[in-house]
Amino acid sequence: MQATRKPANLTIDAALLDEARRYGVNLSRAAEEGLRAAVRAAKAEAWRRENRAALEASNDWAEAHGLPLAKHRLF
Repeated sequence: MQATRKPANLTIDAALLDEARRYGVNLSRAAEEGLRAAVRAAKAEAWRRENRAALEASNDWAEAHGLPLAKHRLF
């Protein structure tokens, strides 16, 4: 299933735009891929921020008590 496309106005560095056109870069595809990567990074950072306290608590517990299944580790 293909995603619905929606037009958007962007302001892009003129030299970069000229170079992209010179090399036949599909601007819509490149913008979409870059935006997808930026959203993925923003989501990951938001998740880390939202879960920081739980991650720190888990790490603190493991430091104080060791890993729960450490006796079963083969390395």
